[in-house]
Amino acid sequence: MTLETFLNDLPHIAAQTEPAIVKRKSRDFYWYSPALKAQLHGLAAQAVVIPRTTDDVLDIARAARRHNVPLTVRGGGTGNYGQAVPLQQGVIVDMTEMNRVLKVEHGVARVQAGANILALDRELRGQGLEIRMFPSTKRTASIGGFYCGGSGGIGSVRWGGLGNPGNLLGARLVSLAARPEVQDLRGRDVFCLQHAYGTTGIVTEVDVPVEPVIAWQDLAIGFADFAAAAAFGRALAMQPGIDRKLVSVIDARLVPYFPHLSSVVPPGHAIVIAMVAPAAVAVVDDLARQQNGSICYRADMHEAEDDPTRMPLYELTWNHTTLQVLKKDRSFTYLQCLHPAQDMSESVATMTRLLGEEVMFHLEFMNVGGQIACAGLPVFRFTTQDRLDAIIALFRAHGVSVANPHVYTLEDGSPRQQIAPELLAAKHRNDPMGLLNPGKMRSFTPAAQETPA
Repeated sequence: MTLETFLNDLPHIAAQTEPAIVKRKSRDFYWYSPALKAQLHGLAAQAVVIPRTTDDVLDIARAARRHNVPLTVRGGGTGNYGQAVPLQQGVIVDMTEMNRVLKVEHGVARVQAGANILALDRELRGQGLEIRMFPSTKRTASIGGFYCGGSGGIGSVRWGGLGNPGNLLGARLVSLAARPEVQDLRGRDVFCLQHAYGTTGIVTEVDVPVEPVIAWQDLAIGFADFAAAAAFGRALAMQPGIDRKLVSVIDARLVPYFPHLSSVVPPGHAIVIAMVAPAAVAVVDDLARQQNGSICYRADMHEAEDDPTRMPLYELTWNHTTLQVLKKDRSFTYLQCLHPAQDMSESVATMTRLLGEEVMFHLEFMNVGGQIACAGLPVFRFTTQDRLDAIIALFRAHGVSVANPHVYTLEDGSPRQQIAPELLAAKHRNDPMGLLNPGKMRSFTPAAQETPA
């Protein structure tokens, strides 16, 4: 195969071979991890192709099969685990020109997979609607990338993770089978693409649930110590009568890294960051005062989001908490944990006691199987790989699930360090030659070379 032969088969599709541009499109935010930074540095594709329709993607898939070209699908490139980094060169499929809202009806939006999530939400807002869940990278992430590379985010306190039934209602994907085809997926079938890094098919459209828009209020609520903040965060997350979209608990040592908040939060105070409906603000204020907390900051989330000089508070939560620290000190890194729902408070207290001096704790409350639990995204200074492994082992030894963000394969990043049989079956069915993001699913063995019809 030569790159020229592959591109000659696609004269109607925009392509880019300028090395600097191809290199930039071959990166994501893997540098959050010192381990991934060392392993993935310098890897790049040979070209970028930019489809605009599902038919374009089908033509790309056919050319890839014909010429045995690896493909790595990319949206906004906001992933943290090297999802968009090609391990075996080949071609990047840049989906960002596939960005249209196709229809909205009966509480469902059919959207092209490359649509920017902030642009999508703004368009929906014009119809009095909003998406139910989005990542902290909302300004730059694509909707397809969120579902194919993410796991949860703002809205998870109400709706759970992306893999929960009902959070993705349908999808259209293009396979790289012997005869590439377009598939329309519904129900349980959509799970073959979620958090699969684009290894099981090229997603071109998604059906996402929407709901009436709310003028969400950003709140930062200060507490004298982390334990008090965590207790209040849990209580707020569990209140069924309060319309809330985000509940985050932030260690006091993290606050100085946060633009806009370090000057309004009392020194040494931990905070709870929340997004609540306007009618709930007075209720939250009253609950906070009962637990010796107070609201330090309030803003309209949409106004902050639409103002380039301001920052919505969700950009201080989830994986953006780590980013705010890394902006000032690249020696830090993080983990992704899930504390058990039944013993959540005890689990958090135990880990802060064991690691409190070394680790700055950060909790995100979410619905897990109908119960309120909390994800932990602790931030700490990276010293050695051995110490990183020891911290992971310590969490696991105390019953805390860890999804390791310092590895690039699906299996190694999973809390169970394996993938579901259904996902592996979908890989064999939709990409038997292993041309989609090769190297990211280590339990997959490509089929023997075949000649497509």
